Amino acid sequence: MSAAEPVPAVGAMLEVFGDLTCPFTYASMKAFGRRRAERRLDHLLVRVRPWPLEWVNGRVPRPEVVVAEIAALRDTVSPDLFTGFDAAALPSSAIPAFGLEAAAYEHGEATGEAASLALREALFEHGRDISDPAVLREVGEEVGVDPPDAERSRELVEAAYEEGRSRGVEGSPHIFVGGDGGRFCPALRIERRGEQFFVEAVPGAIDAVIDEALAAAGESGPTGATR
Repeated sequence: MSAAEPVPAVGAMLEVFGDLTCPFTYASMKAFGRRRAERRLDHLLVRVRPWPLEWVNGRVPRPEVVVAEIAALRDTVSPDLFTGFDAAALPSSAIPAFGLEAAAYEHGEATGEAASLALREALFEHGRDISDPAVLREVGEEVGVDPPDAERSRELVEAAYEEGRSRGVEGSPHIFVGGDGGRFCPALRIERRGEQFFVEAVPGAIDAVIDEALAAAGESGPTGATR
């Protein structure tokens, strides 16, 4: 390792409460992943926790709202994402998929993050219904995890949901670093006017969150951040 490279730390982590059907969570995760790779911080982990908007709001997100959110993201922030999205594939319930995501994290952080991204990519890039048992089996095979049954899925999701409520989660995504109180969607500035959304990236926000996570884990050395 050269003096210019970041010094690895054990336990550096971001914790994200997010809905699987939330475009803002997916776009934030992809942006973080790109920046983590650019800064060669593969040891920095991400734990994604279920925050089911269908429970928060009493119904699954409306397709027209998800479509509007995606359109806003593609216009200004993520033109390369959501290439194969099909509103007809939005799941009637994301709880089974949340169960697989949570079960994958029981196999380790890397497995959990892989499952979390694979589920979102199946929906947003390939237009697949992630409530379909066949899709869940395919994603499970991809990461080496068997999808839990309905009862176990609900148990896993309820545990995360109650924890999120107790910690003051405000929306999807809500990101915690170290022992802080977290914040809602720090990488994006989101404005809604009627049925339209206007979104822009917050300059330096991804690097700031990464730096906080490294500092919370006691990591020192060059941050690699750009301002």
